[in-house]
Amino acid sequence: MTEMTEIADMETIPGESNNQLALTTPEAHPIKRRKKKSMVWEYFTIENVSAGCRRAYCKRCKQSFAYSTGSKVAGTSHLKRHIAKGTCRALLRGQGQDNNQFITPYNPKMGGSEPPKRRYRSPSSPFIPFDQDRCRHEIARMIIMHEYPLHIVEHPGFIAFVQSLQPQFDKMSFNTVQGDCVATYLREKQSLMKFIEGIPGRFCLTLDMWSSNQTLGYVFITGHFVDSDWKLHRQVFNVVMEPYPDSHSALSHAIAACLSDWSLEGKLFSLTFNHPLSEAGLENLRPLLCVKNPLILNGQLLIRNCIARTMSSMAKDVLGAGQEIIKKIRDSVKYVKMSESHDDKFIQVKNQLQVPSEKSLFLDNQTRWNTTYQMLAAASELKEVFDCLDTYDPDYKLAPSMEDWKLAETLCSFLKPLFDAASILTTTTLPTVITFFYEVWKIHVDLGRSITSEDPFISNLAKSMQEKIDKYWKDCSLVLAMAVVMDPRFKMKLVEFSFTKIYSEDAPTYIKTVDDGIHELFLEYVALPLPLTPTYAEEVNGANNGKTNESHYGNLLSDHGLTDFDVYIMETNSQQMKSELDQYLEESLLPRVQEFDVVGWWKLNKMKYPTLSKMARDILSIPVSAAAPESIFDITDKQLDEYRSSLRPETVEALICAKDWLHFGSSDVSNALVKMEF
Repeated sequence: MTEMTEIADMETIPGESNNQLALTTPEAHPIKRRKKKSMVWEYFTIENVSAGCRRAYCKRCKQSFAYSTGSKVAGTSHLKRHIAKGTCRALLRGQGQDNNQFITPYNPKMGGSEPPKRRYRSPSSPFIPFDQDRCRHEIARMIIMHEYPLHIVEHPGFIAFVQSLQPQFDKMSFNTVQGDCVATYLREKQSLMKFIEGIPGRFCLTLDMWSSNQTLGYVFITGHFVDSDWKLHRQVFNVVMEPYPDSHSALSHAIAACLSDWSLEGKLFSLTFNHPLSEAGLENLRPLLCVKNPLILNGQLLIRNCIARTMSSMAKDVLGAGQEIIKKIRDSVKYVKMSESHDDKFIQVKNQLQVPSEKSLFLDNQTRWNTTYQMLAAASELKEVFDCLDTYDPDYKLAPSMEDWKLAETLCSFLKPLFDAASILTTTTLPTVITFFYEVWKIHVDLGRSITSEDPFISNLAKSMQEKIDKYWKDCSLVLAMAVVMDPRFKMKLVEFSFTKIYSEDAPTYIKTVDDGIHELFLEYVALPLPLTPTYAEEVNGANNGKTNESHYGNLLSDHGLTDFDVYIMETNSQQMKSELDQYLEESLLPRVQEFDVVGWWKLNKMKYPTLSKMARDILSIPVSAAAPESIFDITDKQLDEYRSSLRPETVEALICAKDWLHFGSSDVSNALVKMEF
């Protein structure tokens, strides 16, 4: 390489200007230097050792290398080799003598007669130093997000895989990764706590009790709330281990721990659970609610029935009544799907018969009732194919009779309303209680008609199912109705209509209970001093931004001493004019549309209804289901698996909560659209 070529290949040195470099370049040959900074200057510094002589010194091992003498520059290739080939002793001491990230390690046990050749980083690829701490952090996130066992880091297969990717990675122990997972949980918890500190409204909690093979209970506590931007949220708050899950104080102890942990004392609006509880247990829960009268709406702010579990119980009644025909159809589906040749013949017959169904056959998961319904529905649409299959496949002798298919269709007619309603709970858009007032009312009315059927099978099955929906309606209809009143498309009108259909001459009594409960709750919100409400404070602070000079008059207006004046204004106004609630109820209904953002409507009208909008925000965050979306269709009680049951309760909580929070951090929050069929 000529002198001019070496100078032309030189890269810019940090700290040196182009003017300084130009002094070493002959004027007759101007050089256009690259502006890109070489990675080697992260590891080397240039020092003058004598007149016209400079050397490059490694920051790690202090070894020096020739860089320039007079106008001759050595370039950077030999400096890159010092780092890339792992000859820097200090770097090797910090990362392991034999673990060079640029060399593929040779393992004679893996086969091959010669060790692989050295592979060097290409000039175009960036040099990224190995970071052990970052790898540990990512492994902890991986274990949390995908529910891998903590012991995976000690499995030989995992160790071999990781070392094939990065030989410098230090092996981790169970205790190390457990600590990393808990550290991730604590970081995410701190972030979530900071977020909920700014929540202006109250919180609703759901409780889902899981069992374990050690007879211990685990209470999954999930918070539901509306943020300052009027978006609905659902977040797992705690997983509390209860050694005596059937005791009177099990749930109240778990809730008290949650409220203390998240500083939510005095902010609990409602509780939804589905764990059998005695009257003594209920009495332990009522004082935890923030409402002054915990017996408001007949005490239904304690929702003792989860709608998902109620519908699963009703679905079990249907599946139990038709278990014989379900087994016949399952065996037929199994015959078709367990053999590729049988499946081909089935499709051939379907095409020849020109059956219009687009549904595909599949075997059900007997722990999830929705899959059994979908299997029955698909098979019923393809019954003609099953009826003719034996003519093409003499080995098929399992065809159900016409009576069997008729019974299967009856079962589907009972399951479909349950399936449609439960499916709402599995959507990513959070549902509101308004939807389920309508869904439960429809199911209640349909079962009432089925009871009058002359077919004893239909009549008896409908009676069994109606007993369960009646209990749910009795325990929850008033709080569901209160939410309907907060929908400007329905208000009290839908409550009056629905109750009349169900209660007949007794309807006025139940309608009055809802009306009285709404007004009593509204008066409680009215009694809150305006200057102390978060939304009011935010608006005042926003209006005062940029004002630095305050007069004595301004200080007087912001003084809490005028709280009595606010109460006086509210009292005198209530005597002279209609309340926000009465004004809202008397205004005409909004046009009914299939998709309506009811929470968004209250956000837009919070200035018109400053107090009522706060009450609506809390009511619309009440959850109707304590089950997680992935467990809506389960017909068995949830049980913590054997591995997680063996972990410390604190570790179980960290793994489950952190997974929910990590997912929350990577997804957008959307408002709830209330979808209703009319």
